[in-house]
Amino acid sequence: MTWPFPAQHDTLLSLTQAGSCFAAPPPTVFDFVPIPSAPAGVVDAYVKPSRFSGCLANGLSKPKGAALAAAQRPLATNALTEESGVPAWATIPSWAVIGTADHAITPASQLAMANRAKAHITKIDAPHLSMLSDPHAVAKVIEQAAKATS
Repeated sequence: MTWPFPAQHDTLLSLTQAGSCFAAPPPTVFDFVPIPSAPAGVVDAYVKPSRFSGCLANGLSKPKGAALAAAQRPLATNALTEESGVPAWATIPSWAVIGTADHAITPASQLAMANRAKAHITKIDAPHLSMLSDPHAVAKVIEQAAKATS
């Protein structure tokens, strides 16, 4: 399963659309932590715990969202502008699970990327972390993809 479906030269910033929780000014979304020996201007970004549940874990219980926020891995800020390489979806079949309640990658953005990739699309009422909120629906799509490609 391939998802999301960036095109060659897309960046995380270029894919962030209006309506995404990440479209807000970075200091309102992220906490920044220096990385020892990193290039100038590169720091680790963590989604603020106060924003995590509403952005990534909406639909999950408050305790689960808090635990995920506490255990999150950082993203080095230079990853936001790093260009994507040649997309796998250009040469292999793809499947997409589109969470219609996703606040991180808008459903419209997900649908546009999935259509561009000619993916087999399944829409579910789920947040960004659909594999946690609706694991059975996600597993079903993975099983469909495995059967179709074996």
